[in-house]
Amino acid sequence: MTVRALRSLVAGAVAAGIVCGASAFAANNSVQGAKKDDGGYDTDAPTAILIEAGSGSILFEKNPDELRPASSMMSLMTLEVVFRAIKQGDIKLTDQYLVSENAWRKGGAPAGGPTMFAALHSRIAVDDLLRGSIVQNGNDASMILAEGIAGSEKAFAEIMTRRARELGLTRSSFANASGLPDPGNRMTVRELAKLSRHIIQTYPDFYKIFNEREFTWNKIRQQNRNALLNSLEGADGLKSGFTKEGGYGMVGSALQNGMRLIVVVNGLDDPDDRLSEAKKLLEWGFRNFEARTLFAAQQPVGYAKVFGGDSRSVRLASPEPVKVMVQKNGNDKLIARIVYNGPVRAPIEPGQQVGFVKVWRGAHLAVEAPVYAAEAVGTGSTMRRAIDGASELVIGMFRAGAEKL
Repeated sequence: MTVRALRSLVAGAVAAGIVCGASAFAANNSVQGAKKDDGGYDTDAPTAILIEAGSGSILFEKNPDELRPASSMMSLMTLEVVFRAIKQGDIKLTDQYLVSENAWRKGGAPAGGPTMFAALHSRIAVDDLLRGSIVQNGNDASMILAEGIAGSEKAFAEIMTRRARELGLTRSSFANASGLPDPGNRMTVRELAKLSRHIIQTYPDFYKIFNEREFTWNKIRQQNRNALLNSLEGADGLKSGFTKEGGYGMVGSALQNGMRLIVVVNGLDDPDDRLSEAKKLLEWGFRNFEARTLFAAQQPVGYAKVFGGDSRSVRLASPEPVKVMVQKNGNDKLIARIVYNGPVRAPIEPGQQVGFVKVWRGAHLAVEAPVYAAEAVGTGSTMRRAIDGASELVIGMFRAGAEKL
């Protein structure tokens, strides 16, 4: 069945009142993450994910929710906090922060790791510290930013965690700003991809820094440590990292023919493998996938059941097109579901979020998009509310009985 047929099936079934809470509609369209001989893909990376940035559609995933040390890739959260503070006017690019002995000793030249070679007790502008963190992957740069903004890395890590929750990163935890080894530093590849997508879409001007090929500080010129930039057409970000406990990892992004993909791999034993696995995943994605629109902006997605309203249902739509990535060979099996807690209690305002439309490719969630009330539903009559209340009471009794069984 085509994407168009799937769209009609979803909308028609919902309109018929089939969906309440969650229901599924399948279309006959290989399962992502399947074995290579099944038309899918596999990777040597212990954890990996590949998404399309525009829709958030997942093209491939392998152990995407496994919490692991994420090394310098975790500093993407540090950068998001800084980008947001600049955008909100809380700090300026010209603000200068002191290089403390803590940042110099643990993240600078004496530490022996990636560093921007910040001089002890000097002051460095935020603009330069961003490039030290992004281009040179300097641990000292991230630490100086954290201390300058929050007073200490610990206090800044608490800000990072709060901000992560606001962005829907529910599993990540942060103990410092640089990603240096600590039991409290854990992220999943799914949440790294989600964070990267947010940075690309929300801070396009700052994202350009990730593609700068070199940066000189303290008379020391360093090349961008992201090896993907020189290895793949259209590659322009983001971060690589390594810890003994977590292995080698990379968050990469590339834009080709108007389509942007984001890849995250982690847990590899060799830096060359980190690059090759990320590159192969991106190449596979660009070669095999294309975007299809499942629902146009404001097109009815379906209807949700209403409780106590002057209408028995409310029409649902999305203000943005709902797109899904499908394989060019047309062999994808798609399953779509509208999920909401229902019935939805009246009154309902236009634009009120009601639930989500979720689309699976095989056994894996490919895309999830919120759906909103496309019309107002007023409060119904006393009789209407009484009938709906009685109906829900009966349904509740059946549910309770089923649970006991």
